[in-house]
Amino acid sequence: MSKAWWLVPAPQPDPAIREEALARQQQLTKPAGSLGQLEALAVQLAAIQGRAKPKVDHVWIGIFAGDHGVVAEGVSAYPQEVTGQMLHNFITGGAAISVLARHLSAQLDVVDLGTVSSVSLPGVRHLNLGPGTANFVQREALTPTQLESALSAGRDSVLRAKAAGAELFIGGEMGIGNTTSASAVACSLLNCPASALVGPGTGLDSEGVLHKAQVIERALQVHAAEAGNALGSLRALGGFEIAALVGAYLACAQEGVAALVDGFICSVAALVAVRLNPTARQALVFGHRGAEPGHRHVLEALQAEPLLELGLRLGEGSGAALAAPLLRMACELHNGMATFAEAAVADRPA
Repeated sequence: MSKAWWLVPAPQPDPAIREEALARQQQLTKPAGSLGQLEALAVQLAAIQGRAKPKVDHVWIGIFAGDHGVVAEGVSAYPQEVTGQMLHNFITGGAAISVLARHLSAQLDVVDLGTVSSVSLPGVRHLNLGPGTANFVQREALTPTQLESALSAGRDSVLRAKAAGAELFIGGEMGIGNTTSASAVACSLLNCPASALVGPGTGLDSEGVLHKAQVIERALQVHAAEAGNALGSLRALGGFEIAALVGAYLACAQEGVAALVDGFICSVAALVAVRLNPTARQALVFGHRGAEPGHRHVLEALQAEPLLELGLRLGEGSGAALAAPLLRMACELHNGMATFAEAAVADRPA
């Protein structure tokens, strides 16, 4: 790797801003702590943004797509051409994340890093890193060059978001086979068997789930030397879109942009980012706990408390987008409520 920008520590949030936001929460006309996670959320956003009154009016949703060579092992209920077809669905407004982006008045940035489809779609950034990754049961999924390019693609989306004035970044993914890839990366980093993490993904039956776990176990043996190594596990077992998400979360921390993390695949990317550069953790807010069994394990490893639990397993950034209004309301409450002094309400005696 020639330019390890991803290892550069993110600036620490201003402790004075955090204290100012905390002090404001203590002065608002409510019992201290009565708004639960919303209070901590407002303070975290204030610290990330460097202002005592944070806001998330402008949302950027970066969707990263890539195909996976491991699909050749029969690990998905859907054919691989669905990845490219969904890119068209994203930009024509028919996908769940497209609907949610409209509702949030969010900018949708769709990036095709490398799919088996050769179609060029207006409105999609085609990076052409390859026709999907290699089959990681046989060899490393990404080359070093592909990995660096995918990480940089995630950073580039964040830089576009920041230039557009976005205060909140939501990463999403699309790639048939990517729950297999994410599960393999998580197993490698968490040192746990595939059976503990693997779920149905897009709809596998019990036999399909068992087969997927067996494929992952074979891959973990092939790449045993990378166990516990964040960058090595990502290169050996990851995907283009997963690597782009890693780069995006690292860039969010470095650029002072809050990142709202989606489901299992995005959380695995967050785990890689934090293992690679622990300062990335400070910029991450976790939108929801999904239905994939491995998601709970990954969230525990990140010491994350998600905002929602709705049994979701769609991906695309959809769960994070559903949680975005909670961030907005946390900011509205923090910024708009009166203090005891302003409202002439008696506070609790000190």
